[in-house]
Amino acid sequence: MEVKCPQCGAPVDPQAKACKFCGAALAAQQPAQPQYAPPAQPQYAQQPAQPQYVQPVIIQQPQYAPQQPVYTTDKSKVAAGLLALFLGGIGVHKFYLGYTGQGIIYLLFCWTFIPALIAFIEGIVYLTSSDEKFARVYVKH
Repeated sequence: MEVKCPQCGAPVDPQAKACKFCGAALAAQQPAQPQYAPPAQPQYAQQPAQPQYVQPVIIQQPQYAPQQPVYTTDKSKVAAGLLALFLGGIGVHKFYLGYTGQGIIYLLFCWTFIPALIAFIEGIVYLTSSDEKFARVYVKH
């Protein structure tokens, strides 16, 4: 229990006769007797009348967008598409895009006309794709 000086309000020792800050005489204080308190009755939680709902937690997304690599090329998709349409049976478009091994396979099987059919489809795909997709997917880096 803390005792304060009645004159200046400074905390003083309970056995002190005078305040050490202002010198005022202190009356002899009786130690406070603890009073008896009956044990507290247990309080039972009351059920709420309406159900309580928990607020949803909103997770903040990062404020930056991940950087996608930008693919640029010196190869033209129009040139590759036209080569595939007109000379694709012998694999010229594959050599143009940097796929030499596939170009050789086209040359070896050009007599079956299967490479010509595949090249025709590839030419249409090259011409209809976006510049970014063409550079990312079809040009060898």
